[in-house]
Amino acid sequence: MARYYIETYGCTSNRGESREIERRLRDAGHYRVDGPDEADVAILNTCTVVEKTERNMLRRAQELDGETADLFVTGCMALAQGEQFRDADVDAQVLHWDEVPEAVTNGECPTATPDAEPVLDGVVGILPIARGCMSDCSYCITKQATGKIDSPPVEANVEKARALVHAGAKEIRITGQDTGVYGWDTGERKLHELLDRICEIEGDFRVRVGMANPKGVHGIREELADVFAENEKLYNFLHAPVQSGSNDVLGDMRRQHQVSEFVEVVETFDDSLEEWTLSTDFIVGFPTETDADHAQSMALLREVRPEKINVTRFSKRPGTDAAEMKGLGGTVKKERSKEMSELKMEVVGDAYESMVGTVRDVLVVEEGTGDSVKCRDGAYRQIIVQNASEHGLEPGDFATVEVTGHQTVYAFGRPV
Repeated sequence: MARYYIETYGCTSNRGESREIERRLRDAGHYRVDGPDEADVAILNTCTVVEKTERNMLRRAQELDGETADLFVTGCMALAQGEQFRDADVDAQVLHWDEVPEAVTNGECPTATPDAEPVLDGVVGILPIARGCMSDCSYCITKQATGKIDSPPVEANVEKARALVHAGAKEIRITGQDTGVYGWDTGERKLHELLDRICEIEGDFRVRVGMANPKGVHGIREELADVFAENEKLYNFLHAPVQSGSNDVLGDMRRQHQVSEFVEVVETFDDSLEEWTLSTDFIVGFPTETDADHAQSMALLREVRPEKINVTRFSKRPGTDAAEMKGLGGTVKKERSKEMSELKMEVVGDAYESMVGTVRDVLVVEEGTGDSVKCRDGAYRQIIVQNASEHGLEPGDFATVEVTGHQTVYAFGRPV
C-alpha cells in the first residue's frame, strides 16, 4: 500500500475535496504519513486567489518535488493554470481532485471494505460485487490482503442494488478488485448477466462498471458489449487497465493479457457502441521497461486514444516480487512519465473538444465548487454546470445540456 502526504490550501471546498481524497485512499488500504520525506506520494491541493498565492503554490510544489518520489498537484491553480507548474519544471501529475485516488494506486487493484457491503453516499450507491481477484501481478501488494475472488450469487448483488435504488441512489457504481472476473470462482463468467439483471430494476438510475482487467473482459467482450448497447441505464464506460504497450513488460508484470487482447476488447466496444469512454492505466518505469518498451506504450496510447488515462510512475511495494528487481533511475522514470502525461493531456483534450456544441442528457451526480454541479453524460464524461441554483439543479436530477466549452479533463454545459 502507498504512504501518502497531503497539503491543502484555500477554501472550505478544497478542504472538503482533500477529505474525500483521503477517504478514498484509506478505503483502498493506503495510509497517511506526517511528512513528504516519509511518503511514496505527496498531494498538493492548490489555491489561486492572487498572484502572491500562485507564487507560493509554485514554490511549495518545487519543494515537494525534491522531497518525495511522486507528486500530484490538484485544486484551483492546478486546473486553471496547470501549465505554470510545467513551465516551472515541476515534475508532477496535474489532476482533477477525483482523479488523484486512482493515480496514487500504482496500478494496484482497489481494496474493497472487509464486509463488502453497499454504501449510499449522497445519490451515489457503491456496490462491491465481490472481493479478491484472479491475478498475481508482480508489483501489486493488494492481492496479499484480498486473496482469490469470492463472488456472491447474482441474485444477492441484485437485491443489494435494488435496496440502494429504493434508498435513493441515482447512480450505482459497481466495484471490486476486478469486476471482469466476477463469477470465475463458480466456474461461470457472470458480469454481463449481473449488469443485465441490475438494469431490470424499476427506477430511473444509472450504472457505472468499475475496474475490470483486460483478460477477464476479453473472454466476455461480445456479451458485455451487447449488454451495454441494450441498456440505457448503463454508462457506456469501461475501465480496463492495460499498464503497458509491451508484451515483454506485461509478462514481467505477470499481467494475464497480451496487448492484442486489450485492443480486441476496444475494437469490440467500438463496433457495438456509437459513443463510449475507454479508461485505462499505464505504469511507466517498470524495472524491466526499455526505451523500446516505452515507445510501444506511447504508440498504443496514440492508437486507442482513451478518453480517461491514469499515468503512474512505478514505485516498489514491500513484499512484492517487483520490489526485488533492479529499478530504473528516477530521471528515466520522470522523463517517461512527463512524455506520456503530455500525450495524455493532448488525447483527453481532443475528446472533450469534440463534445463542444453537442447536446447531451446528463445526471447531476454531486455538488461542485461554488454554485456548480458535476454531471455525467451517457459515456460517463464529466460536465460541469455553473450557476446551478439559477437552473434549479441539484444532485439526483436529470437534465439536458449543451456543451459550451472544456477544461481538458472535463466539459462545461448549459441547460437547454
